[in-house]
Amino acid sequence: MKRLRVGVLYGGRSGEHEVSLASAAAVFANLDRNRYEPVPIRIEKDGRWSIAERPPATMSAGEVIEQARLEAARPPRPGREVHLVAHPSAETILSIDRSSGALSDDGSRALVTGLNIDVIFPVLHGPYGEDGTIQGLLELANVPYVGAGVLASAVGMDKGLMKVVFAGHGLPVCGYSIVRAHEWESARQDVVRDLSAALGYPMFVKPANLGSSVGISKAKDEASLATAIDLARTYDRRIIVEAAVPDAREIECAVLGNDAPQASVPGEVIPAREFYDYEAKYIDAGSRTMIPAELPSATAEEVRRMAIQAFQSVDCAGMARVDFLLSREDGALFVNEINTIPGFTTISMYSKMWEASGVPYPDLLDRLIALAIERHEHKQQLRTSVT
Repeated sequence: MKRLRVGVLYGGRSGEHEVSLASAAAVFANLDRNRYEPVPIRIEKDGRWSIAERPPATMSAGEVIEQARLEAARPPRPGREVHLVAHPSAETILSIDRSSGALSDDGSRALVTGLNIDVIFPVLHGPYGEDGTIQGLLELANVPYVGAGVLASAVGMDKGLMKVVFAGHGLPVCGYSIVRAHEWESARQDVVRDLSAALGYPMFVKPANLGSSVGISKAKDEASLATAIDLARTYDRRIIVEAAVPDAREIECAVLGNDAPQASVPGEVIPAREFYDYEAKYIDAGSRTMIPAELPSATAEEVRRMAIQAFQSVDCAGMARVDFLLSREDGALFVNEINTIPGFTTISMYSKMWEASGVPYPDLLDRLIALAIERHEHKQQLRTSVT
């Protein structure tokens, strides 16, 4: 059988760039070379695409972050340029080698070749990768790709709109409010007063469009609330402020599929810090997970049911991780968010929950690629003209 050429797209213009490198390393290490020919396509922090000289190999996000700090003064030398154009053909994804090719009139050289990619596997976290932008580009180019489409990606990235959709589908969400940058800059004291009255303390402050717990703070009073909004504002023009669920447990569930999605066994995150922030996720070794989570069978089943409902409510496809908050005080369960490209290392919650559900990591990759191709083939059957 012909091997599928899988373009693994990673890096990106995002605060989650380093996390993406760790996820991509796991994908490269586990793609079956008898079935797939992986092609490493790296997006730099400035947005440039290139064929990486070698694929990422470090699967620990913490190690990747530390390595990035050490190498900040000497960034990796870009490989051949990659350009994706909205021209569906074998030349949709182009590689440009500016050190080869015939001389042009201005004395420059460029050797342009088509990469002939069969399917793209985006392993991008955060803005410009998980938010529908890359997905829209791939749709225009008519290239099959793993994971959610434009709509689900955009809604899943925006925590405010996500909650509106969840609530509209009858899913329980905690109290929240959206703060826009211009409101904060023009009336800080009014915003703090209104939030304090509406949500009470403590509350969580997050950039509306970011993941991996980047820019998230727990505010316990007016002073820390202002500091938290200032931090979140550096990452996004929209900030979401959420009421804290009393004595919450962090429960997660993985979903896999297209039209008939399945849910994994639920897992629980037990953070080393007060809550599961960026440091607790990727730097502090004290955080741990429990899979399956210790839950009554009825609660576990409710988590799985609500995870599928959340997945379908945003018209998701391929994969997603749905996160919940479970109150120890009264057992109330809230849907916190959906992640359409969750962390994807072999020790990330998404893959570990499927491993515990009987789907090992290499098989998970096979199923995701098959789902991508299935979805693409179905879309090719849709009419694009009334004649």
